[in-house]
Amino acid sequence: MGQGIGRPGVVRQAVECDLVELVRLQALRSADLDGDGLDSLAVALWDQLAADDVRVLVVDAEDEGLAACGIGAIDRCPPRPGSRGVLTGHVVGVVTDPEHRRHGHGRTVVRGLLGWFRDHDVSRVDLRVPVGNAPLHRADSFPVSSRRGLAMRKA
Repeated sequence: MGQGIGRPGVVRQAVECDLVELVRLQALRSADLDGDGLDSLAVALWDQLAADDVRVLVVDAEDEGLAACGIGAIDRCPPRPGSRGVLTGHVVGVVTDPEHRRHGHGRTVVRGLLGWFRDHDVSRVDLRVPVGNAPLHRADSFPVSSRRGLAMRKA
């Protein structure tokens, strides 16, 4: 379980001691992960914790462990004539523990990632969420651009 190094309900950047909880939460997105899949997920998350263009945010649970987590990544689109390129943010892997849903933790993570993108002059943000979660993110001004898997964009 996580170390509970933050305050419950407050978003913070994930640290190495959160890895086991991050794997647990991210594994909720794919029920068919075996031991090798979990190991691969752990390695990928470990690498992302140290990457400059990736931010992993978490919300600590009131008891112990993590209530929610999410990953943001920044891409640079290639330059075109008259443009130096555009930074695009991607919000991926926002997961809330089933026992901690409906408390705003996922929204807290997304808003934290949007702040990080703003601080890095990202001009466009893509958010991919299940269709059932669309109403939550429309409130954050993400227009819907697809019905399946919901690719949402915020300028």
